Amino acid sequence: MLKTLDYWKEKGFIDEPVEGIDLKKEIRRMCEEKNAIILAHYYTVGDIQDVADFVGDSLALARKAAETDAKIMVMCGVHFMAETCKILSPDKLVLVPDLNAGCSLADSCKAEDLKKFKEEHPGYQVVSYVNTTAAVKALTDVVVTSGNAKKVIDSFPQDAKIIFGPDYNLGSYINSVTGRDMLLWNGGCHVHERFSVEEIVKLKTLHPKAVVMAHLECKGPVLSIADVVGSTAVMLKYAQENDEKEYIVATEAGILHEMQRTCPDKTFYPVPPEVSEGSVGCSCNECQYMKMNSLRKLYNTLKYEWPSVDVDTEVAKEAVKSINRMLKLS
Repeated sequence: MLKTLDYWKEKGFIDEPVEGIDLKKEIRRMCEEKNAIILAHYYTVGDIQDVADFVGDSLALARKAAETDAKIMVMCGVHFMAETCKILSPDKLVLVPDLNAGCSLADSCKAEDLKKFKEEHPGYQVVSYVNTTAAVKALTDVVVTSGNAKKVIDSFPQDAKIIFGPDYNLGSYINSVTGRDMLLWNGGCHVHERFSVEEIVKLKTLHPKAVVMAHLECKGPVLSIADVVGSTAVMLKYAQENDEKEYIVATEAGILHEMQRTCPDKTFYPVPPEVSEGSVGCSCNECQYMKMNSLRKLYNTLKYEWPSVDVDTEVAKEAVKSINRMLKLS
């Protein structure tokens, strides 16, 4: 794909200078003028979260996309999230600041590969993590997020045959707490895969009173030493509702912006990743895809109402079934 600024050049748009312009103020003005809503994931940069109408995890963003009456939605997250918005609100214009904002986890499960795997395992139902493309969701019986995966799986009969993908770590955790034996797709998030027990132990030695929190996309050994395991929303809620003053956080560092904003009297320590040779992405605890969302790109996206995300009609028709089933169960 082309970089976003190249998109505008190729389309003949004039990328006007924005020096001297209060980007946040202009973004909010255009939202009011165009009846637009900005949805942002917790992993985006702080400036994006500050200007958004709604900030949340994947489940909360999906719910908001399904219920909004705005004419335009701008999804500041990654591409599969924008697809979900379009599937749930096909009559809305769904925009993204950068079409290159993909997802390593979604990339680990191609629709054609899942289709073949399903054919090799007749009688199995497919439960897919929300971090998947629309085409994969169309092959799925029900979608889950890290926040509702256990609840959704518990709704299946105990003897149900289930394929769970693409996040192997999340699937392993759900197997362990439900007593299931789901077939697990071997996929993972390039950020959460790099968190290690060793790095957490180092931080715990420096901050012995700190509560260790870990996202369910982390590997089993990391989850086993955490005091709190769950989605970003679960970790945020725990920090807001409990008295502990220090927290060691093993997830994408963007969540610390909201944690610090809502808990200004507390201290949060991001866990650095264990960087290995050949690792994907940046050598930090940030998702480079989420960080592709910037105020400059958001300003241009609202100004030109482009680039937009569309989903094939037949794919959307099938994919919406698995998403709606999740929303009904959550």
